[in-house]
Amino acid sequence: MKADILEPRSLLAAARKVTSLGTPTRVIVATGALHGPHLSPEKSLRAMSAGALAEVFEINAIGPALVAQHFLPAMPRDRATVFAALSARVGSIADNATGGWYGYRAAKAALNMIIRTAAIEHARSHPLGVCVAVHPGTVATPLSQPFIGQTPPSRLFTPQIAAGHILNVLDGLGPEASGGFYAWDGAAIPW
Repeated sequence: MKADILEPRSLLAAARKVTSLGTPTRVIVATGALHGPHLSPEKSLRAMSAGALAEVFEINAIGPALVAQHFLPAMPRDRATVFAALSARVGSIADNATGGWYGYRAAKAALNMIIRTAAIEHARSHPLGVCVAVHPGTVATPLSQPFIGQTPPSRLFTPQIAAGHILNVLDGLGPEASGGFYAWDGAAIPW
């Protein structure tokens, strides 16, 4: 079943379909946009536009928030579960040493706050649940294609390798880790 992360009715239908097949115990939101026909990472304040900021926030923060809204309540309360959204290290306010990429950085920081806040609420009714943001590293996908030349080969992952890293990280987290932000190697990333 296809679902549009920006369309609440579509997500509601997807959540109903998934729960009709069983109770979801792992949900991973692996969506994002950095560039596209009307998007480009801004190198300066002059390069920002309201339309591009709105689009990057919609895809990188609002969409995953809507997925959480529809899927977190469907998870079982009596056993371990994981809800994860792919974020990006550039969404760390503390780790921003280079500036630029205003919209993407801000949208991923907003996603991180949404995940942190959802984790607090989720823990009240789902004490065994984990809700986290995960940085997959630099993955050889269309999102990172324009920037791959700047990445050492040992830090460039295929989608399959990145998925394996993410699953390893998620498998190692317990409820005490909920609300955190983790890198592909399991290291905590500062907010």
